[in-house]
Order: sequence, then C-alpha cells, then structure tokens
Amino acid sequence: MANKPKSTKTAEKDRRARIEAMRREQQAKERRKSTTFVVLAIVIGLGLVSAAAVPAYLSKRNDPANKALSSFGVSTAAASCSAPTNDTPTGGQDHKAQGTVIKYADVPPSSGPHWATPVLSSRPFYSATDRPAMEQLVHNLEHGYTVLWYDKTIKGAQLAALKDIASSARSQSAVGPSKFIVSAWDTAYGTFPQGKHVAMSHWGAKTAHRQLCGKVSGAAVGSFIKKFPYTDAPEPAGA
Repeated sequence: MANKPKSTKTAEKDRRARIEAMRREQQAKERRKSTTFVVLAIVIGLGLVSAAAVPAYLSKRNDPANKALSSFGVSTAAASCSAPTNDTPTGGQDHKAQGTVIKYADVPPSSGPHWATPVLSSRPFYSATDRPAMEQLVHNLEHGYTVLWYDKTIKGAQLAALKDIASSARSQSAVGPSKFIVSAWDTAYGTFPQGKHVAMSHWGAKTAHRQLCGKVSGAAVGSFIKKFPYTDAPEPAGA
C-alpha cells in the first residue's frame, strides 16, 4: 500500500524542525569558532607577554648590579692582596688650578691636593683612552668615593670581571650614592709594586687607606668598601 502523503501541518512541522536543527548546528559552529579565536588570542597574548617578559627577567637576573661582588673574579685568598695601609691624610680642601700636574707620594694616592672639580660623570668604569685626570679622582676620594685602579696587564676575563665589579659595587650600601669608580692607571704617576695589578684607595677623615692586589677579586673589593665606607670620608656629602 502506498504511503499516505503528509498533511500540510505535519510537513510544516518537519520543515521547522529541520530549520531549527540547522540553526542549532550553525550556532554550534559559531561557538566553536569563537572559542578557537579566544584560545588563539590567549595563546598569542601569552606568547607576546613571554617574549617581552622573559628577556627582561633574564636581563635583570644577569645584571651585575643584582649579583654579589664575590661572584666576580677570584677569591680574596687567590688575589694576593697586601694588607690595607694606614696613611695620614693630606691635602684636604687643597684645590689646585685645573690642569696642574700634581706629584703624589703614594702609588696610588689615597689623599692629597687636587683639582677643584671632581669627576661628575655617572659612569662606573673608565679605560686608558677615556680615564679622568688623577687630580680629579683624588677629589672624588675626598668626597667618599672608593677608586679602584688597574694596570695594562688586566685583560680578557679579568677585565670583564672588573667591569661587572664596577656595576655591582655601586649597589652596595657602604658605597652610598654610587661612590665607586674603576679607572685605568696612568703610569705617569708611578708604577704598582711587583706582582700587583689592581689598587684601591679610600680617603678617611682621620686615616686614608690603600690596598693592592695581584688579581681582580670582587670579594676583596667587597671587604675593602665594607671596612672603609664612604661615610668615613672628610666630605661624604660631596657630589
């Protein structure tokens, strides 16, 4: 027996059901697309954040200023440092005309006459080609700076360690407001003793100090600036 044709009412109902099913399927597709887009946007966003944050984090973590001084160079024992001297300070507020070459009794000087203007640069490290005048650096000593000089034998890994020390030392509380400078030594003012290639100076109000080492040692630098802080200087508030 042949199937009876559906009534108009039933056919309309089936048509509407098919349309509703198609609508729901379309809505599901749109939701899947939206979800995929959101997930993709989140992944891309996280990737962009990571791309910016990770290098910044690594840069900060590797910044010498955020590392201990003892991280750089050899240990104090391996640096062959002499004992710090106890020098009688001279030349307090004894300002000479700019350009005057001053002969200092000690190598390196820990006090003495100096030019009227200290080194005002914010740089922590100087090479032989751009080092400040000795007479300026002595004025910095009077203001509480620790000055570290190095001779021409300091090269390669030792020079790299010294540059890192220059940055790290400035973050130490004993140094105060960045009062630490590393500068190449000028042999016109004398030569270091045999076997010594690095020298530190501090001008204290009552006693000045020098310490010479055979090798670069962040640990030795740390001990020196802790023992002789900037607050002990004749003019610690000076620039």
